[in-house]
Amino acid sequence: MMLRLVRVLVAVLSLLCIFANPATAATPTTVALVESMSGPFANTGESVLRNLVWAAERINARGGATPAMLSPRLEVKVYDSKGQVEEALFALKAAIDGGARVIVQGNSSAIASALIDAINKHNERDPRRRVLYLNYSAVEPALTNELCSFWHFRFDAHANMRMMALMRVLQKDRAVRGVYLIGQDYSFGRSVLAEARRQLAVLRPDVTILGQDLHPIGRVKDFMPYVAKVLASGADVVVTGNWGNDLTLLIRAAKDAGFRGKFYTFYGNALGAPSAIGSAGVGQVLAVAEWLPNNPGADSEAFYRAFRARSPKPADDYVHLRMAMMMEALAAAIAAARTDEPFAVAVQLENASVTMGGQTGRMRAADHQFQQPLVVGEMREQGSEGVPFDVEGSGFGFRVLQQIPLEQTQQSHSCSMMRPER
Repeated sequence: MMLRLVRVLVAVLSLLCIFANPATAATPTTVALVESMSGPFANTGESVLRNLVWAAERINARGGATPAMLSPRLEVKVYDSKGQVEEALFALKAAIDGGARVIVQGNSSAIASALIDAINKHNERDPRRRVLYLNYSAVEPALTNELCSFWHFRFDAHANMRMMALMRVLQKDRAVRGVYLIGQDYSFGRSVLAEARRQLAVLRPDVTILGQDLHPIGRVKDFMPYVAKVLASGADVVVTGNWGNDLTLLIRAAKDAGFRGKFYTFYGNALGAPSAIGSAGVGQVLAVAEWLPNNPGADSEAFYRAFRARSPKPADDYVHLRMAMMMEALAAAIAAARTDEPFAVAVQLENASVTMGGQTGRMRAADHQFQQPLVVGEMREQGSEGVPFDVEGSGFGFRVLQQIPLEQTQQSHSCSMMRPER
């Protein structure tokens, strides 16, 4: 009896030590970032890394345990895809061989599509080393429709959802008469232009599409020939899904050529674009996002100020609420599952609901598409009405034009998901 009592006491003391010492409770979950850290889109990868590391730091700082669960610890490791599909697949293999349970990527829908296919095959072939794929930026609609996967979760609004938000603003701008469409020549860029055509035909049939161009992704150094065609067409609006240097160089060329129309963009709110166009963009560059630094509300402001305190350099000022929400959803799913085994975490992620920065987002289990509010902003001078914060120290920020609640951003899907056995 005494021996049994001693054994019970030892077990209890061991548990108490674990709860008091979270670092010894569990090995950190490796979150493998497969992203372009070199090449023409290295700036996008660097900005993602800052966001994910900051989110992991906040989660880990809460650390420790409660009587109900252990708080997971997340460790972000970087695997350079160089912005290429083949390199991304090599990086995926290296991450899995390195023990990663979670893969995160977003800056390229072509890479995202390849990762989904590779992870589907890997998880079926090697169930003891299965991995999850969390997507924060690849917005090709097919990824949560015909290509949907149990192992893939998207935390960004897809391209059709983003286009809907932009078109709501354009629909009200009765001064628009002609539109020019420009995009990167791959699945995402083509889908953006196709959706722009479709929605314009429905919402503004009086607007003429005066031209359309697709260009090689990441290879164009001089966009002046494309801008010359925009100017020759007489368009007063350019609609583009361009991102990274392809967006920055396009806007710089338009500024130099004297284009005075509006840009309706997916990503015109950062990564050099505001600095590139300066005062010429005031009232002319629009951007859609899940959140903007000038969103109204104390929670939004607190979130943004916390990020700037962590990344004070103006060049590092590119913060994504969705990336922080993705990491919070992952941490909560691991805690609820009490393991980082991918199948168990995926089941919990299907019911994820996260509130941050004054907004709430929820995962839709049917297609693994995160449902969240969207906002459209217009470039204005810092200090003007609705613009307390600028972007990248440029002196210009984005004033919120329209907020679209979660209930209105949702769209139907064509996902027919194959759900694996545990």
